[in-house]
Parts: sequence; C-alpha cells; structure tokens
Amino acid sequence: MNYSAGLASKGALVGLFFGSSLFAQELPRAVPAEVGMSAERLDRLTDVLEEYVDEGRIPGAVTTVLRRGHVVFEDAVGQRDREVADPMSADDIFRIASHTKAVISVGIMILQEEGALLISDPLSRYLPSFERSTVAVPTQDGRYQVVEAEQPITLRHLLTHTAGITYGSGPAADRWAEAGITGWYFAHREEPIRETVDRIATLPFQAHPGETWMYGFSSDILGAVIEVVSGLPLDEFLRTRIFEPLDMRDTRFYLPPEESDRLVTVYGARLGQGLTRAPDGPGMRSQGQYVSGPRTSLSGGAGLLSTARDYSRFLQMLLNGGELNGARILSPTTVRLMTTNHTGGLYEAGDVYWQPGTGFGLGFRIRLDVGASGFPGSEGDYGWLGAYHSYYWVDPVEELVVVHLTQISPAFGLDDEAKLRSLVYAAITESRAR
Repeated sequence: MNYSAGLASKGALVGLFFGSSLFAQELPRAVPAEVGMSAERLDRLTDVLEEYVDEGRIPGAVTTVLRRGHVVFEDAVGQRDREVADPMSADDIFRIASHTKAVISVGIMILQEEGALLISDPLSRYLPSFERSTVAVPTQDGRYQVVEAEQPITLRHLLTHTAGITYGSGPAADRWAEAGITGWYFAHREEPIRETVDRIATLPFQAHPGETWMYGFSSDILGAVIEVVSGLPLDEFLRTRIFEPLDMRDTRFYLPPEESDRLVTVYGARLGQGLTRAPDGPGMRSQGQYVSGPRTSLSGGAGLLSTARDYSRFLQMLLNGGELNGARILSPTTVRLMTTNHTGGLYEAGDVYWQPGTGFGLGFRIRLDVGASGFPGSEGDYGWLGAYHSYYWVDPVEELVVVHLTQISPAFGLDDEAKLRSLVYAAITESRAR
C-alpha cells in the first residue's frame, strides 16, 4: 500500500470521528482529596502566582495540574494584555515555542511504529541535502576550518539534540548569519520549512554527530522529515494524527484572525527594569506574526500555539502510555523509549540547559537522581521549557501532569518554575514513591 495514500485514509477516518463523544470528552475533574492531594495546599499556587503579578514580575499565567488523570487545579492569574487591563482566561492561547518539540518527537515515533522509518536511519535517507555534513573546528588563530562530519547524522541524533546543530552559534556563526538562519523564530519566513532546512544542511555545524548535546534546529529538521515520509504538510500531519484524535482544538501553527483576541501579549522581564511590552511585528522577542504574517513556515522546533487545556491533554496521553479517551497515539513501549535517558554524559557536558541529576530522552529532559537535582520530583519524571518562559513536566510515579504558560521573553530573575514545583509536590498527601 502506498504510505501517503494510507496516511490520508487514516486522516479521513479521524475526521469522521472528530467531534464525537469518543474524542470530545473533557478530562475529568476531581476534588483534590479524591486523588491524594490537598485543596488548601494547591490554593497556595494561586496565592504565590498572584503575588508575582502584584509585584510586576509576571504579567499573568495559566496553570493546570492533573493527578491520576483528573484536573485538580486550573487557574488564570493576571492579565492577557496589561495595557488595556484585559484579564487572563484559562482558554487563552499562548505561543508555546519549544513545547512544540515534544509534539514533533511523537510524530516521528508514530512513523516508526508504522514502519515508515527507524530512528537509527541516517537523516540523508529522507533529506539528501544532509549527505555530506560539515563541522566548523576552531583554530588557534581564532578562526575556524570546515571539515567533514565524522559520522552521518541519524534521526536519533536529532531527537536527542546530539547532532551538533545549534541555533546558529559557534565558530561559523558568521556563515549562519549570512544565510539568515539564526534563532528559533520562523513565523516571518515566506519559504516552506523544507527549503530552510535544505539551506541549514549547507552550513557548518558546531560539533560532530554524537559528540555532545547541543540545542538548536534539530526538531525543525525532524518536521521536514515528517513531511517527506508522510507525504503531508506538517500542519496536516499533526492535525490528523495527533491534534484531532486528542481533541487539541486550539493547537496550530497560525491563529485565525477572528481568534486574535485570545492570543496572549508578550512581555520582557529584564533585571531592574520590570516588565516591558514586546514590540509589534516579526522577531524572536516581539508579538510575532502568528496572525498577520505569511503563514508559510511550519517550525517543528518552536512554532505552535496552544492552550493549557490542549497541552495537558497531550501530556496526559503520554502519561497514559500513549492513549487518551480511546485514541491510541503510541504504544506504551514507545513512550517508555522516549522517556528513557539516551545521552549518557553528553547532556551534562553539553549545554547550559542541563540540570544536575538529569539526562535527555527523545525530546524531554529526564530526571535520573532526585537528590542530585535538589528539587522535589521523582526518578523518571520528564519535561521541558519554552522560550516564552513556559514549562511542563510529567511524573509517572505520582501520576502527575503540570502545565504552566506565560509569555515573557527574556525572563531574567524569575524563579516561579522552582516555586511551582515545590508547591505542587507539597500538595501531595498520598505519594506513590517508595
């Protein structure tokens, strides 16, 4: 059977059922005590976050906590737009930036489960432009020389961010800047993602594949792989294979103009300056062009918009072993593979994103040692963060999902992530940990 044709048929079947009771069930809600949590202690989340708002440290936030598959806390604090005193709502839409990466990882694993690819495959099998990758090696005179990569980039290298590809930094940053490929923002681009990725392939990378952990365009490249293998545009693949089955009704790359009033305003938090509204227009630290831009580039690394409700459903699917409300996205064995450390010591040695006691899986930071990390949690909990100061984590031991969304970039001097983690675990009254 032709794979693309078969995939289109599956998408059509999903469309037939989308909206039925099978896929439109809201996540159940529970009184915290029913699932081993304290309502009084969860209320401290609101108190602390409102204090951050009152002090002008954050403009607003939406936070959702799930325990044992039930919503036990959902709150919106502060304002969606401070200048017009527009209050934040729980269903507001956020730029989720690097939360997109986990969605792309799931897309790749869907294709592996269907026999369309293997994550051990060389990237060049699907994107021939990567047949002869190069690396910029620093020289003693402060310059660099370009050499051939010591081994081929694999899909697994991209999933684990060990392909040696950054966001345009490194010895050959001048070449990346000349090519106009720096930073994670793509919404202003008028070229399809495949064209951008093929230009990335011509540039020298910062390290040899498998040499170290480096954060960058890996998930954007995987988005192009999904398009090639599935025969579908990335937005259509994600919609039919993930978003519609999970009833993630507000998750997409670009926002319909009629819903623009739901998009949360971006602010910056600089030391000693308080919050400042980001400028309008394109750019990494602006309001962006998610409504009025060319709507062409589909960034698998940082391009999605979503809500706390939608992303909670995505994470609950992973916590459930790949299934939600009868929609099977992945096998439990695949989820286990994704949430296992794949990087050894490479993550620790590689980047400022590393935290003590953690490793990295196929799209997530994985906690390996609670004591070494110094923060409450469980061995095996996993999660990540976004460039607009949002973050999430999943704790399989405690059957916990947490999503916290704000829109702050840059976000210097903020400690709300650590506070939130401490408060959530302090609210657990019945622990599954040994």
